Amino acid sequence: MIADDDRCPCGGGTYGACCGPIHTGAAARTAEALMRSRYSAFALGLAEHLRRTWARSTRPGAIDLDDGTTWRRLQIVDTARGGQDDAAGVVEFRAAFRTAAGAGVLHERSRFAREDGRWVYVDGELLDG
Repeated sequence: MIADDDRCPCGGGTYGACCGPIHTGAAARTAEALMRSRYSAFALGLAEHLRRTWARSTRPGAIDLDDGTTWRRLQIVDTARGGQDDAAGVVEFRAAFRTAAGAGVLHERSRFAREDGRWVYVDGELLDG
């Protein structure tokens, strides 16, 4: 488990001041904050957080996290809208990972929307490198 004063997996500060509150139910203030919390949820194996923050219209029936993947680093490439007063937003990111097969990078342009007043992940477009 991770302590509040440990470094947050997303790189945004300490866990207790960054993704921790969102993981325990606080609303993300921006689409980027939600995206960071979802990255950290992948890194920490928090499938329920991923499910809870996925749009109802695109949410899969089950979320199967790969225990063999170690998430190493998150880089935010770009954001479009997704602020406190927006209804939708886009966050482009690169997430470095390692598996038994070696190192890799997931590069995605993710769409977010507000659902019942809270940010949710809608879907994403995978990009090269």
